[in-house]
Amino acid sequence: MSELKSLISGVVLEPGDPGFVEEVSGFNLAVAHSPELVVGAASAADIVAAVRYAADNDLPVRVMATGHGDHAAVTDGILITTRRMDAVAVDAQSRVATIAAGARWEAVVAAAAPHGLAPVTGSAPSVGAVGYLLGGGLGPLARSHGFSSDYLLGASVVTASGEIVDASPEGDADLYWGLRGGKGGLGIVTEARVRLVAIPELYAGSLTFDTPHVEAVLRGWLDWTTTAPAEVSTSAFVVRFPDLEFLPPHLRGRFLVTVRFAYPGSAAEGERLAAPLRALAPVETDALGPMALADVGLIHADPTDPVPSWGWGALLGPLDQDFVSVLTEQFHPTAPVPFLGVELRHLGGAAARETDAGSAVGGRDAAFAIHVLGAPDPSLFAEVLPQAAAGFANAVRAWLAPVTNIHFISHVPTAEEFATAWPAPTLSRLTELRRRVDPDGRFPYGPH
Repeated sequence: MSELKSLISGVVLEPGDPGFVEEVSGFNLAVAHSPELVVGAASAADIVAAVRYAADNDLPVRVMATGHGDHAAVTDGILITTRRMDAVAVDAQSRVATIAAGARWEAVVAAAAPHGLAPVTGSAPSVGAVGYLLGGGLGPLARSHGFSSDYLLGASVVTASGEIVDASPEGDADLYWGLRGGKGGLGIVTEARVRLVAIPELYAGSLTFDTPHVEAVLRGWLDWTTTAPAEVSTSAFVVRFPDLEFLPPHLRGRFLVTVRFAYPGSAAEGERLAAPLRALAPVETDALGPMALADVGLIHADPTDPVPSWGWGALLGPLDQDFVSVLTEQFHPTAPVPFLGVELRHLGGAAARETDAGSAVGGRDAAFAIHVLGAPDPSLFAEVLPQAAAGFANAVRAWLAPVTNIHFISHVPTAEEFATAWPAPTLSRLTELRRRVDPDGRFPYGPH
């Protein structure tokens, strides 16, 4: 290991070393990593050195930026953390952001906003941009702007042989295709180049309704989505807050529904488009209005501090009122299931259109996405929540889409579940691509 340390400008730690636990800790506090070595990379050269060392010593390599997507503990090989590689550069003239491996979306948003530009980002600003891009990414502007990976122009990638290659239409075009939605097992991205979009105005935020109106709002919102303009992205989040002291008093023990709304256009037109949603029921909290690009994270208001988390997700086909009946039977103020919330995202629009160059994204044909958030109690994660989610999934099976997206498989998948993350031809091409770029399985990914 001393040889590796001499090549690394960041840090190299073993279990028991001071700082090891902090270095391997990610956003999901329920996952405790314990690799044989952790390399805190500070540069692309550090990643190259770590991968070559792994090849020489026949060690598997995994990578973590923020750990938002962690579902299984790393217990062997080398874990490369990239949080030190957080640089973001914006070329306003070409509308391109260059994003280092460990940068979070909030840094990209902040760098682009002064130029009247924005990345097509995820809903949570604290998520690592690169890992999110590799899985596709359905954010708060999904219907107006599509998958986030559609805006990936190219990337610098460390391959299993320890070489840096250019994955782009001009470079390794097949690898570029795979990085736009194929997620893992393709190498380690050290830098991504992303096209930014001009959004002169944004009308966005949320409307929250109290318990007596939850079902009526869900039914009204679902009806509204049937004629919603493609420029408007919305979601509905039904949440049951526990009666705990750390929550604000006005939220403790309450059952609410929040409708999120994002329209990249004028306030006047945004108000007109949102009027039917405001009229669904008495609005308890109206946080919908003109929004600065730098505040896009407020639309979903996802947690920013690390927490233990467990979820189940899937993509859905067209929904009807029978679906709402099933949902409200399964999840209501006194339901015995240990769920914190259920979110539905309206898809379609630009998300349904494939890019000119093609991509490995799974789930473009879906009409909605669903995510069930479990109570943040790790004692429930192994058995109670999976069993409850399995029952919920069975209840809504008539509406499940045949193909989901890898980001919505929020647990360690079986081989059958993993195969549903892409259409069969896409999965076949990804499998062959992984064999080409990583013939020895240096970057383990998927069921084994």
